[in-house]
Amino acid sequence: MYALDAIDRKIVQILQQDARTSVKDIAQEVQLSSPAVSARMERLERRGIITGYHAAVNCEMFGYQIKAFINLEMEPYQQKEFYPFIRSVPNVVECCHVTGDYAMLIQVVFHTTMQLEGFISELQRFGRTNTLIVFSTAVEHRDIPIGGMETEEEPPKTTP
Repeated sequence: MYALDAIDRKIVQILQQDARTSVKDIAQEVQLSSPAVSARMERLERRGIITGYHAAVNCEMFGYQIKAFINLEMEPYQQKEFYPFIRSVPNVVECCHVTGDYAMLIQVVFHTTMQLEGFISELQRFGRTNTLIVFSTAVEHRDIPIGGMETEEEPPKTTP
């Protein structure tokens, strides 16, 4: 974990809110010159703190009416075959190796339930699945909190 000063944290916070914010506008916000902000942004990218710039897209506007989470029970030796397969499926929005009864948690979007069913059938060659179809989303993907950077000895505080 890298120590970030208040200006680096502010730059990351601004970019999370709108990745299209100009360097000039960020510079005004953090009271630095544009070249200084550009250099900081490049350093944040090199360190892997900023990993990319993305547009948030409404899936439904592209006809993706089905959002689902699929739990996959899988043996560790299958990962070598599974990872290339899952990376090749464009409908997979995210795939996480997780703890618990299942090995993988996969978020997908499809136009129809028939397409989802076909994908699940392919997925079952790796193991048992449990699918959760999303009715609505209370919290969309949002920015991570960029307050003080806690250390491993001091976990972030949460409110009940």
